Amino acid sequence: MSGLDNPIVCLSCVKSKRNHACATKDMYTSPLFRGIFSYAEKLRPKRIFILSAKYGLLKPDDVIEPYEKTLKNMKKDEKLVWTEVVLSKLRQEADLQKEQFVFLAGLPYREGLLPHIKHYEIPMEGLSFGRQLHWLAEQIS
Repeated sequence: MSGLDNPIVCLSCVKSKRNHACATKDMYTSPLFRGIFSYAEKLRPKRIFILSAKYGLLKPDDVIEPYEKTLKNMKKDEKLVWTEVVLSKLRQEADLQKEQFVFLAGLPYREGLLPHIKHYEIPMEGLSFGRQLHWLAEQIS
């Protein structure tokens, strides 16, 4: 990983979830989420956040209920509100102009945030789903 030490890592939620309330880090069950969370931990981050279509900005130990919602189906004005809510919470947790961010999140989850963040990396940008899983496996092993 290039950039500064101890980045802030932002992951996106995924569709596959448990069917009961639990910590955010345990809610999402897909191999992709497990891989990106393991990779995020390996970066020795200052903080990890999960970007949730329903809940906005979450910490790994926040307890949430299962839900069915994605940014992909939101209208433009709904996405703008979601982005403002997430940015507001993120500004309480980090300096968007000074700290290093790593995004392990799909375009719908990061596109509204990136113009407000000065230093960021998107290590899996442009990789297909299969290539993401392969890349993550290489990084984690």
